[in-house]
Amino acid sequence: MANIDLNKIKDDIKTARVGLLLHHPFFGNLATRLIIKEGDDWCKTAATDGRHIFYNTEFFSTLSIQHMQFVIAHEVLHNVFDHLNRRGSRKPKRWNAAIDYCVNGQLVRDKIGNSNLPDIKIYHDTQYYNMGAEEIYDLLEDENFGDGQELDIHVDWTSAPEDGSSRPQYSQDELREISDTFMEAVLSAAQTVDAGKLPAGVRRMLKDFSEPQMNWREIIRQQIQSVIKDDYSWMRPSRKSWHLNAILPGNSFKDTIDICISFDMSGSIGADQAKDFLGEVKGIMQEYRDFKIKLWCFDTEIYNEADFDSYNIDEFDEYEPVGGGGTDFEKNWEYMKQHDIVPKKFIMFTDGYPCGSWGDPNYCDTVFIIHGNNTIVPPFGTHAYYEFSK
Repeated sequence: MANIDLNKIKDDIKTARVGLLLHHPFFGNLATRLIIKEGDDWCKTAATDGRHIFYNTEFFSTLSIQHMQFVIAHEVLHNVFDHLNRRGSRKPKRWNAAIDYCVNGQLVRDKIGNSNLPDIKIYHDTQYYNMGAEEIYDLLEDENFGDGQELDIHVDWTSAPEDGSSRPQYSQDELREISDTFMEAVLSAAQTVDAGKLPAGVRRMLKDFSEPQMNWREIIRQQIQSVIKDDYSWMRPSRKSWHLNAILPGNSFKDTIDICISFDMSGSIGADQAKDFLGEVKGIMQEYRDFKIKLWCFDTEIYNEADFDSYNIDEFDEYEPVGGGGTDFEKNWEYMKQHDIVPKKFIMFTDGYPCGSWGDPNYCDTVFIIHGNNTIVPPFGTHAYYEFSK
């Protein structure tokens, strides 16, 4: 290691993380929550325990910044999918191959970093795309895992480290606490990224994770409440950015909730359904001392815009949804831009069948509440599904 520039490796790792943050924010957000730590006395390549990403100095000295991005994102996804706590009674080597196939497939397909690592041919096969680790494990043979090798070290963190190395050891309760904490970070990171930019496997996992616990009313409440702290200010830097050698914006808290609500009245959404939804929103709004709601309906045009605040909230019940033609989602964004409307949240109540584009993903934070088909996944924004008993 005499010729290895340790400072350069550390600087390159920081650069790799910032690159992920800028170009692949879901991975970058989670990578910045993990402590990068040297583990030369026990780790031959890389490893993660849910709190750290451990690296071997000699191995990382052979990597470009793009290679490092791939390795870091690889460790992030192991934590996202909780791979190291899901092995159960499965055979370790076969499971290790399966989880690497799962992770590497996501990263290669989504072009995260450079997977052509020096001296390591990773486990990767397109036949395993869209499969979870358990499904891949069942397809592998006991002694033949395919053409590849493990990228990282998959550690049994409950076992004692060998030869007095610096590798940490945890109890099962500690590992579960680490996993739960990281999953909270995953849910938070996913909220900051358009759904279309999340890895497909992550979208499926979050859908399975959240849908049984959170109905559309809870999603609306969560999204409206998040407006209170969704502003950012460069005058108040986030402490989480201090160790990155980069300045990230901090939160600037506001009391006024400023949202727009749009009803897709193209035919599948009835007036009774719209009024039920309005009732839910009114109940949430009444919990806050100050709010602004701009409401309209649309099909291929915009109809019946109305403004509500804490002074005229009683008139909310008298709003009449109108429409009944085709469906043009773009009209909402054209209308907002034409009238200089930039809401903190834009909530669209729809059946999820636009005639063309879903809208402008970069204009404002969007929440799609989708009726009738829970397989529809919008290409951006947050979404939830609902059914009415009426």
